Amino acid sequence: MRIGFGIAALMLLLAGPAAAQSDEAVFDLVLRGVRAGTLSFAGSEQDGRYAVNGRLQSGGLVSLLRTVRYDARASGRIVRGRPQASAYSETADTGRRRSEVQLAWRNGRPVVERYEPARKPRSYDVDPAAQRGTVDPLTALYAALRDVDPGQECRTSLEIFDGRRRTRLVLGAPQAAEGGVACAGEFRRIAGYSEEDMAEKSRFPFTLRYEPTAEGRMRVVQVATDTIYGRATLRRR
Repeated sequence: MRIGFGIAALMLLLAGPAAAQSDEAVFDLVLRGVRAGTLSFAGSEQDGRYAVNGRLQSGGLVSLLRTVRYDARASGRIVRGRPQASAYSETADTGRRRSEVQLAWRNGRPVVERYEPARKPRSYDVDPAAQRGTVDPLTALYAALRDVDPGQECRTSLEIFDGRRRTRLVLGAPQAAEGGVACAGEFRRIAGYSEEDMAEKSRFPFTLRYEPTAEGRMRVVQVATDTIYGRATLRRR
């Protein structure tokens, strides 16, 4: 049954602010059968806005060779079920290089407020002003891995901009699987990469597997994907 706009607005005023919806997750990253680190995020949604923190950190045997850590924050709006990015910040330490990124979206277009260390322009660089409608990497990750209502799994397509490169995340239709549902997806390099990078690998197929939670929602419990380093799996704790 549909409720008239005036009545719905009155109900919202009487009810006060909507209760926040939150998601927290920790995934173990397994690369070629060896534990390589953890991926974690904590996000919340309230009154049509979202905020999320995320971290990727090396661990296990990999950390003995090199310590890698990415910390990121993102925020924006949820419009008709889709995220619209507003701000993104990232600090990274790969063991060889440290970097900082700050992006803001104005009228749907990203603005690079900070990207350190700086480098000379390259022929394959993309114009940030031409990346309208994109979201940041953490927003895309949150959109793909957050808990959803039954029937809302998968079916996601997002254009991503990280300050220098444009990529695309696409999730196909959900299919029945043991214990829940699964879907095939693809992460694709679009622009901002050298010819060598594109020749090395431009498409990264992956699969998501969902299982129901005790609250009746659907939760991603495993992600399996191909990387330039080999087969990788994210397993939710």
